[in-house]
Amino acid sequence: MKAITLDGAGFELTPDMLDGLKMQLQGPLLTPDDPDYQGSCSLWNAMIDRRPALVVRCLGVADVMASVRFAREHDLLLCIKGGGHNIAGLAVADGALMLDLSLMRGVWVDRERQVAHAQAGCVLGDVDRETQVHGLATVLGFVSTTGIAGLTLGGGFGYLTRRWGYTTDNVIGMDMVTADGHLVHASADEHPDLFWGLRGGGGNFGVVTGFDYQLHPVGPEVVGGVVAWPASEASAVLEHYRHLAEQAPPELTLVAMMRPAPSCSWLPKEWHGKPIVGLLACYSGDPEQGEAAVVAPIKAFGQPIGDMLVRRSYAELQKLLDVTQPKGRRYYWKSEYLPGVEPALCKKAIEHAGRIRSPHSGVILFQLAGALNRLDNDHSPVGNRDARYVFSAGGAWEQPEDDEANIAWARAAWQDLKAFSTGGAYINFQTEDEGPERMEAALGPALQRLAEVKQRWDPDNRFRVNRNIPPSGKGHG
Repeated sequence: MKAITLDGAGFELTPDMLDGLKMQLQGPLLTPDDPDYQGSCSLWNAMIDRRPALVVRCLGVADVMASVRFAREHDLLLCIKGGGHNIAGLAVADGALMLDLSLMRGVWVDRERQVAHAQAGCVLGDVDRETQVHGLATVLGFVSTTGIAGLTLGGGFGYLTRRWGYTTDNVIGMDMVTADGHLVHASADEHPDLFWGLRGGGGNFGVVTGFDYQLHPVGPEVVGGVVAWPASEASAVLEHYRHLAEQAPPELTLVAMMRPAPSCSWLPKEWHGKPIVGLLACYSGDPEQGEAAVVAPIKAFGQPIGDMLVRRSYAELQKLLDVTQPKGRRYYWKSEYLPGVEPALCKKAIEHAGRIRSPHSGVILFQLAGALNRLDNDHSPVGNRDARYVFSAGGAWEQPEDDEANIAWARAAWQDLKAFSTGGAYINFQTEDEGPERMEAALGPALQRLAEVKQRWDPDNRFRVNRNIPPSGKGHG
């Protein structure tokens, strides 16, 4: 069986080598002939189709350590899959040894310390389900099937960002298997250089196997959901959004979206497939106060065609958008951080929403302003502490023959909207065709320091199937 070495050469894996690796593992070792191989390699974004030589379905840290040491011994290319949700498909590489962490989904909550330890194979829903037992939560994303590892290592933002910052601002420790197969713990007190680098620098330094998250009192009931209007009202709705967002307390997060109406029960059937504009809201403070003072102005605006903005559990709200992001569609996104939402930007966004080529695509404005702006830019590599919103042209469609038209739509929208950017970009939204200039936009001043951290922890660049930051003095891998 042929694998790929770190320098790209072919390497023959003998049966004796595979048997030796199997003896060190608790989880299964899969080859392309195994029935579970395809399911393990398949990703959320169906545009990504790569075939690793071997897959180790890790059941614990010991499996990760053994696999990294095997890859090091034979100089094999390594790739790492957590939730498999990354838009660029960085979990999988042709000919590589892939570590599939998706079976490592344990979550342990320390209620007294308000800390959760979560294994790296968890998706957001795993963490929310366990922390909400105690009326606690940490900052995670908007889709419950997203993997926590990629989200956190690239920054992460969601409904609670305005109160407590990026996801990675809420991490107090990480367990990582190093390039030589040893386990270390990174925190403010242990290996602080590595701890800094992991909070936004991606999977460049090792295999993170567990995260310690600071938790906050949230829920179990919040006010959240969507109100929708006809697209013909988009200009007025976005102006209303601008006004509400600028006045919003940190407990309220608002997201504006324009897209064809999905076929769902809360929208009249005659509107299914027609263009709409919607406001997604989450008020994570006292529900009664949120209903009276904050959410009412959204529900009362204009003549909505659908309204599902109600009291609900926080865990339910975290799943609300899952149906719009199913595994197996083709996805292509372009995005920018924004310093604000101005009328000229709204006009351009409306124009491009009117040119959407797929019933599943949308133009989205996420509100971020709040806690993340209060930290220094060098607090962590994720940086971009001047960001107050994120714009995204989110392309999603079903068939390969529609790739060109949908990609062109997203790129055209981005070309017009990036004129309003802070100059920064969110690394987790970057597609596989993004160049070095987009790394610069995402990480900027942190890149040199990240290269120095890389030099200390992975000088041979073994962890390179990522948004790669090469060691100091080396070119991009």
